[in-house]
Amino acid sequence: MALMITSECINCDVCEPECPNQAISMGDEFYVIDPARCTECVGHFDEPQCVQVCPVECIPVSPDHPETREQLQAKYEQLVGAGAVRQRLRVG
Repeated sequence: MALMITSECINCDVCEPECPNQAISMGDEFYVIDPARCTECVGHFDEPQCVQVCPVECIPVSPDHPETREQLQAKYEQLVGAGAVRQRLRVG
């Protein structure tokens, strides 16, 4: 599932630079997550980085965007390109 930022967001700016997929941006009133770019950090980290740094814990899983880990991995591969993923697997 993609993540979402709730209205409890205090606009502290700590989550945006932590997102490896550039899925977080400023919305009309508070930060928002683009579900087309959010992989919950699958492919990058073991845990979503935005969730780790959020001081008010306002980043839950979005019920509007259910995705399996496999779907999140496929989205990651699409975002970075399958060739880059294969290269990373060989190196890592």
